Amino acid sequence: MTSEQIIVLCISAFCIGVAKAGFSGTSLIGVFLMTETFGAKEQIGIALPMLIMADMIVYPAFRKYGSWKPVWLLLWPALVGIGLALWVLNTVSNESMRSAIGWIILSMVGMQLVRKWKPELTSKLAHSKGFGVAAGVTGGVATMLANAAGPIMQLYLLSRNMSKMDLIGVGARFFLLVNLIKLPLSAGLSLTTWDTLKWNFAVLPVIVIAVWIGKKLLVKLPQAVFEAMIIVTATVAGVRLLG
Repeated sequence: MTSEQIIVLCISAFCIGVAKAGFSGTSLIGVFLMTETFGAKEQIGIALPMLIMADMIVYPAFRKYGSWKPVWLLLWPALVGIGLALWVLNTVSNESMRSAIGWIILSMVGMQLVRKWKPELTSKLAHSKGFGVAAGVTGGVATMLANAAGPIMQLYLLSRNMSKMDLIGVGARFFLLVNLIKLPLSAGLSLTTWDTLKWNFAVLPVIVIAVWIGKKLLVKLPQAVFEAMIIVTATVAGVRLLG
């Protein structure tokens, strides 16, 4: 690996750790950086084991919050979304994938803005028929194509009036299960390999530190301020991928 790739990998690992501790929008920065550095499809397989390692750290830390019930409700539509994404991965080019990831990132930003500016709209959506199915399918597509389903799930769970800590607990369960399901699929597509796994284990200390910092930020930093920073950064990233 080049020095630039090592730096990007470490920054992305840090973003993933912070995202898993509660600030899901941070992961979009890592998605953008790895797409730019490694390629649109390649970043999927490189990031996945890092996500799983972060999930394994976060789940025990938040297991007393939330439950498995919302996970089972979201799992089957997420699997449908993953199936759709696998078809896309086998049929599109790297350049098309860059555009797809750019649009996914911008759509995630849009969802975050709607949640902030029109909370009554998200409340209505949360209780509408089929919203959970739509969120699950969209999340499945986003997680398989770009490892970027965090904001979708956060939007859905928040719209269900779930507390901040319960949201992280449910999210940790959901993504640990979904990412483990994705691992053999990613390996079958030669996106996750023994070489990428070695890179992942090398940045494990960064992930551990990032999760710890994320937990501290969750308590001390106003959520609104942090999310505003992430929205701006993610918007720039999405536009660049489309350019």
